Amino acid sequence: MFKDITYKGFSLMSEQNNTEMNFQLLRIYTKDISFEAPNAPHVFQKDWQPDVKLDLDTASSQLADDVYEVVLRVTVTASLGEETAFLCEVQQAGIFNITGIEGTQMAHCLGAYCPNSLFPYARECITNLVSRGTFPQLNLAPVNFDALFMNYLQQQAAEGAANHQDA
Repeated sequence: MFKDITYKGFSLMSEQNNTEMNFQLLRIYTKDISFEAPNAPHVFQKDWQPDVKLDLDTASSQLADDVYEVVLRVTVTASLGEETAFLCEVQQAGIFNITGIEGTQMAHCLGAYCPNSLFPYARECITNLVSRGTFPQLNLAPVNFDALFMNYLQQQAAEGAANHQDA
């Protein structure tokens, strides 16, 4: 069915149209980091039963032919009651060479596959920042970016149908 797997990414030959699809991760880097503990040090004296909120966002841009930057923004907010214990934001980015993919497949690659590659790096960065703030260890669970992307597509389709009915 598929053949020719490369080292730094993947290269697949589609039998349907003989188009070669290539995915190569060129670079992973931290674009922005922020850690705030606005109520330290008195927050350390409270019982540690935080409400933890996780926000995820992705953005992508084309840098050159077949070269894309994808940025995964992960924001974690831990609150004790009405007080913010800490706020941590990481923008983990990657540069990807992607060829032979178009339309919905490209959107899926940029919106799910690439962020899935970036998330472990963002998670490690957040864990380190929280630890340096002397808060208890924070272990973020893996994220299913494929499911998030499918939810996004369903929302877009529903909004499009609603807008079409209103017209």
